[in-house]
Amino acid sequence: MKNTIAVLAVSSLLAFSACKKGENTTLPDKTEASQPEKFIVDSVKVSDSSKIADSLTIAFASKLLVFPTLKDKQLLDSIYFQNKGIRDFSKKGLQAFLDNEKNKYFNSVKSDSKDWLSDISYAQKWYTNTHMNLVSTDNDYMHIGYVWSSYEGGAHDNYGFSERIFDLKSNKKLELKDITSMPKAQLEAILMKNINKVHSGTADNEGEVKNSDMLLVEVIPATDNFYFDQKNLYFHYSPYEITAFAAGDIVIPVSWEELKGTLNAEFKERMKIK
Repeated sequence: MKNTIAVLAVSSLLAFSACKKGENTTLPDKTEASQPEKFIVDSVKVSDSSKIADSLTIAFASKLLVFPTLKDKQLLDSIYFQNKGIRDFSKKGLQAFLDNEKNKYFNSVKSDSKDWLSDISYAQKWYTNTHMNLVSTDNDYMHIGYVWSSYEGGAHDNYGFSERIFDLKSNKKLELKDITSMPKAQLEAILMKNINKVHSGTADNEGEVKNSDMLLVEVIPATDNFYFDQKNLYFHYSPYEITAFAAGDIVIPVSWEELKGTLNAEFKERMKIK
């Protein structure tokens, strides 16, 4: 009888162990919820100079932003719109591109200088600079500012700006129509009205000269060279684009209130414009 009880006890223990072991094997695996890939920004730079002759030194400087987490080729092509021919958007690829651009610039000036170098009567430094700067990434709108400057003889150097906004949700460059449906003529009238809202920084013997006093155009175009913040939509114009060089670059603000009733509903919601 005792042996029978012992056998039953062992059998029950084995059955219980087998049951527990079976339960463990059927438990679902614990996996962490996948996290969105972190937005990363890096950059590559090149800065070098070369002396062609006693009378001429040339310099090249450039900076490109690098976006390791952006994979959409159409978006990347739009981001690097000033640098046609880029095929490799990695940090290594963009560094190689800048090195090649520097060599092309140096070789081009050296080759062309054979025809006019003897005409330079005093020591000069010629240069070309191009830079990309990340301004903001608010509400998944990425604002990049592009600036270029150069000097190749003459009375003064030249420079210009380009502003681009990229929608990181839809992987595209933001167009003016994505912000407002206001007719072009009506928007251009507001630009003309607001041209003096930002001081020119230019003065004569009678005091500050207004931006409107240096206009070269009768109509200020509503271009794609714009950016925005919580208060305004801004249009940026490079020297000579709408005013004389002495005025420098001009930024004209247009408030959201002035665009009331024409703002794109999705844009208005993402920017939390009241």
